Amino acid sequence: MRIVTRPDFDGIVCAVLLYEAQNITKPVKWVNANEMQKGLIDIQKGDIIANLPYNDNCSLWFDHHYTNQIDRPFKGAFEIAPSAAGIVFKYYKNKFQGDYSELIRETDKIDSADLSLDEVLHPEKYLYVLLSMTILSHVRADEPYWNKLVYLLQKCKIKEVCEDPEVKERCQATVKQNEKYARLLTKHTVMKEHVAVTDFRSFDQPPTGNRFLVYSLFPESSVNLKIDYDNKNKENVAVHVGHSIFNQNCNVNIGRMLSTFDGGGHHGAGGTLLHIKKADRSIAMILDILLKNEG
Repeated sequence: MRIVTRPDFDGIVCAVLLYEAQNITKPVKWVNANEMQKGLIDIQKGDIIANLPYNDNCSLWFDHHYTNQIDRPFKGAFEIAPSAAGIVFKYYKNKFQGDYSELIRETDKIDSADLSLDEVLHPEKYLYVLLSMTILSHVRADEPYWNKLVYLLQKCKIKEVCEDPEVKERCQATVKQNEKYARLLTKHTVMKEHVAVTDFRSFDQPPTGNRFLVYSLFPESSVNLKIDYDNKNKENVAVHVGHSIFNQNCNVNIGRMLSTFDGGGHHGAGGTLLHIKKADRSIAMILDILLKNEG
């Protein structure tokens, strides 16, 4: 039996809960959503999938993404909810010895982007928010770090987690990285009516940082369209779209829109990978939908 989940804060907390609820001993299988959508992952009988699209071979499935809904019977739980971890927590509510209520409350807030302006601008004052920003899902070499966080969040309170030497170093580096990221966002983002378009395709390695900063830097925007290359070979273009968490006037269901471009996500945020040959045309179509701003 394996836990199969994605390497973001919600996925890590899903793993924390599932390890205890199911008494699992095997390592987590860390997977990104596009790998599941393309059928690149060998899902085995007994696997528990969380925070990812469903696969017929799994034994249990937990998810909350709008575009991952299925219309056939399955074991587990699906709900349009702030986080997948919250769904796992509810499903196994009588199986936990530790008190995970604070962890779930913070995961719900972070994964649903229910953050204040101060939390976005000064995450160093909010330990859960800052910790979530140290998780870089595209850096496969960070897998030992993801596993460490699963272990620490099982055993320790958040202050102890953030005092771990490696975690502390990453948190400090994240604060500095966010300062640099704010400068790059300002330089590489243009406003097209109410859409903030961030284009990082001039970078071989796309900049990373606080994904909510763009909404504070461009308060007139109601949605952000971020574009970068998926890898150094520049074969695929990664597109990320998100409603502003401060200017909530975007009417487009992002997950549903991106599902027509081989992607998906939530009502308010999602992503897709586009082959370089069709990227420009698809991006123009996505931008046109966002500019029309119809639900």
